[in-house]
Amino acid sequence: MLVEWEELPKFSSRVVMVDGSFDPLHEGHIAYFQAASQLGLPLLCNISSDAWTASKHPIMLSQSNRAVVIGAIRYIQYVHCSQVTTSAVLRQLRPTAYVKGADWKLRGGIPTEEQKICDELRIQVNYVETVRNSSTKLIEQLRSQ
Repeated sequence: MLVEWEELPKFSSRVVMVDGSFDPLHEGHIAYFQAASQLGLPLLCNISSDAWTASKHPIMLSQSNRAVVIGAIRYIQYVHCSQVTTSAVLRQLRPTAYVKGADWKLRGGIPTEEQKICDELRIQVNYVETVRNSSTKLIEQLRSQ
């Protein structure tokens, strides 16, 4: 189910949130969604905008196409196509938990602003051990061919 920006508050404390570009989508993302879904609440996937994704690499699938694909994954109950920062989504949505891959923990955790918001709003931050691939690595492999 696609959730619009103004609808996010009605899911406050009722969902777990994952987020990212998911372009290209790969098996590591599916493992991430599965692990996050095991926290016991419906899972909302916040999908980064095309502008954000394009700042990292050329877009392979548009945000609207990523939403269709991700929305069809059994672990995901809700999809939000973001046009704002993750910090803004966390404030608007106020999920019970914000789940990131363990690779974020190795980088020192989520960005400071996001951690501050999670602390302030009592949003639990969970890191899951699911990294099996990387969109960046996949794109680098394509470029080297």
